[in-house]
Amino acid sequence: MTTPQPRDCVSRIPAYVAGRPPKPRAGLTTYKLSSNENPYPPLPGVVEAAVRAAEQMNRYPDMGNTALYGALAGKLGVETERLALATGSVGLIYQLVQAFCEPGDEVVYAWRSFEAYPIAVTAAGARNVQVPVLADGRHDLDAMIAAITDRTKVVMVCTPNNPTGPSVTQTELDAFLARVPEHVLVVVDEAYVEFVRMTDAVDGVATVLTRDNVVSTRTFSKAYGLAGFRVGYAVAPPAVATALRAVSLPFGISNVAQAAAVASLAAEAELLERVSALVAERDRVVKGLADVGLAVPEPQGNFVWFAAGDRTTDLAAAADQLGIVVRPFAGDGARISIGETEANDRIVELARSFDR
Repeated sequence: MTTPQPRDCVSRIPAYVAGRPPKPRAGLTTYKLSSNENPYPPLPGVVEAAVRAAEQMNRYPDMGNTALYGALAGKLGVETERLALATGSVGLIYQLVQAFCEPGDEVVYAWRSFEAYPIAVTAAGARNVQVPVLADGRHDLDAMIAAITDRTKVVMVCTPNNPTGPSVTQTELDAFLARVPEHVLVVVDEAYVEFVRMTDAVDGVATVLTRDNVVSTRTFSKAYGLAGFRVGYAVAPPAVATALRAVSLPFGISNVAQAAAVASLAAEAELLERVSALVAERDRVVKGLADVGLAVPEPQGNFVWFAAGDRTTDLAAAADQLGIVVRPFAGDGARISIGETEANDRIVELARSFDR
């Protein structure tokens, strides 16, 4: 007698490894630098808005997310028909692959990049085509173009790239898009867009408005500090946005999450101050690392990348001894989030003390 069996692809889905929290240490304050979380508390007015919404928890959420769609449309200067919401930008990645890939179709992306990409692709029965990043952690856009075949349906461009840190430029992106076949959907994953400080930075929203095969995904989890509420959004051509909304989970964005996101958008001045402070800390860390002889790939997110290779596990253990938890990727390196000032000082101490 047989038992119900999941699709073959389910057994091949790689596990998502979340950044683990630190263990309490006697006499030492420990810090979690493993999940790219914002170390600041919620923005002004957000907790109050969330509490008011929670008082209506006996009611279903507004399935149309009217308030958040309206607030985003106003902020971004786009029509609501170009927007789609999901539980974080990772939710949008799942929906994009589900909506545009048949089993066996190909999804091209840089590697190492966002850990959820191979999970989403495999879950949809599609095929992962991973193109190694360059030695400096940047996308090899020429190699990604060469990897596109007749079966390619989606290409992911993670900028800034998680976990290595560098961004592509708008000039590079435009040249890349000019070479991508028009039937291939290009996803510009901008989860860390607010932290970018570089000339010729990518503007995913502006890019979407000029092309019919590009979508920008963004999130409230990082700069806005709403990681616990899971809210992300896409800006896309109307037909793509319609497809995303069609495959979305009904009532996926709770009333509390929507209220918090709307309130966060209204606190833009405070948001920009916090982001600027984190960028300043990031720059201070990079300088400190350079002073002790460690050059890291140019970080444009809220994290830095230690390319430790085969010694990554040892690096993570050394970080634990200093009271900071990092996110190791065995055999490649470790991503370390920018956090509190004391935690950031320990990142530099880690580079100084670790035997490279």
